[in-house]
Amino acid sequence: MNERDCQHSDELDLPASNGGTLAEQVYDRLSEAILAGELAPGAKISEPALARQYGVSRGPLREALHRLQERKLITRSANHGARIVKPSPEALAELFVVREALEGMAARLAATNATADEIARLRALVDQNAIDDQDFHFTIAQCSRNPMLIGLLCGELYSLLRLYRGLPLGVRPRSQRAQIEHERIVSAIEDRDADLAEMQMRRHIASARMRREAALAKDQAQA
Repeated sequence: MNERDCQHSDELDLPASNGGTLAEQVYDRLSEAILAGELAPGAKISEPALARQYGVSRGPLREALHRLQERKLITRSANHGARIVKPSPEALAELFVVREALEGMAARLAATNATADEIARLRALVDQNAIDDQDFHFTIAQCSRNPMLIGLLCGELYSLLRLYRGLPLGVRPRSQRAQIEHERIVSAIEDRDADLAEMQMRRHIASARMRREAALAKDQAQA
């Protein structure tokens, strides 16, 4: 699934030709609301309230909620019903284990499959410090030329990472460290060294995981 900017309105009673089926539109709107923090983590889901808010019947809404559950953006339990997922150390660790493996493979494939123009563009962006962390990883994934890997990273994993963006990280130190790590990854891709590219990417993700875990622990301690 490609992430799309959602058009916010009071009603969502739109024809299927305008952005997919009604259930898909509800799914996109709810997904964006969750990832943007508009729906509070851990908040209980009220189907009647959401149906009124988005101007839809319960059928499309339930289909959308089912998809959100599959993506682990909402949880269900017999005692508490449906709730917005709440970031946890366990979920963060699970997510980054998968991210490290997939992004390591993406960097390995990019070292083999990226064109000379793509590598030159990556180098220019890194040298100018004109690319943010999310764009950098998206570009590497695209250079892998593996549609399944691109779908897993860009369609699902990267959106889930948005749940942790609001954590209180020190922006300046993080940016300096990430810049150095980006340069090392691009250098390995430039050299067409697949082993080194994968290793540098794995180190980069492991470093990001440690920062996120520390930020989450601090956030929970202050809650």
